[in-house]
Amino acid sequence: MTNPIATRDASLADVLERVLDKGVVIAGDIRINLLDIELLTVRIRLLIASVDKAREMGIDWWEHDPSLSSGDRDMLQENRELRERLAELESSRDREDAGQDKDRERSR
Repeated sequence: MTNPIATRDASLADVLERVLDKGVVIAGDIRINLLDIELLTVRIRLLIASVDKAREMGIDWWEHDPSLSSGDRDMLQENRELRERLAELESSRDREDAGQDKDRERSR
């Protein structure tokens, strides 16, 4: 007689691969009531899946979260735009100053 557990021997890597490939959802609610008055509700939703599976399901929030993704590209672009804007403001101010200097010279 063969042992059914031995024939279904799966390594941890195999189990993890299956879980990540299919995905697992764990959901639960914790409610604290006092005399039928809800004081606190905690809703827990946990999804365990591979990145590819999550993208397939339309979940990609980590790509847009600056604390989790490499938002350096966005920051570099924003930095360039701010530098350009600063240069425009400074040149505008310099033109105004030059115009005021000319007005002063004319009034003398």
